[in-house]
Amino acid sequence: MKAKQTKIIIAGFGGQGVVLTGNIIARACVKEDKFVTGMVSYGAEMRGGTAKASVVISNEPITNPFIRHPNVGIILNQPSLDKFESRLASGGLVVLNSSMIKTTLKRDDLDAVNIDASEIARCLGNVRVANIVALGALIEATKILSMTSIEESISDLFSSKKVSLIEINLKALAEGAANCKIQT
Repeated sequence: MKAKQTKIIIAGFGGQGVVLTGNIIARACVKEDKFVTGMVSYGAEMRGGTAKASVVISNEPITNPFIRHPNVGIILNQPSLDKFESRLASGGLVVLNSSMIKTTLKRDDLDAVNIDASEIARCLGNVRVANIVALGALIEATKILSMTSIEESISDLFSSKKVSLIEINLKALAEGAANCKIQT
């Protein structure tokens, strides 16, 4: 019997925290004793090109870390939606940063969470936490991991050098969860 896997893609411009978001998810999986793999890729541009993180989560060993058709996504900008919408698995769920995505999904076989992540982050005082706002919405919508393990992972990742960023990231996570509305 094939193990049920959650296959996540996170995509946006370089500098939007795509890789960090993948790392937070992966660390939370380890905290919950789940099997996890993660991969990242970047566009050829030095900054501002497309960045992508892929995370596979399972309760059983993962034999293939490559994702052809993710069933969950966080898409932070329009070019990433244009590039990755067609790859999402039918019946999947995608969190869209509506601050930077002005079109609707072309497909009707996906559930969506449209969240004004960049604007929420700006109101919190740091637009760079838009990725964490989107992550909060994803966790609220899917329940694939506990909010506690995500919070602990954020604290762990920022505890050594950027302690001052823990509080705003935790606020961003909570705001994302509070503003999550799934559209089917």
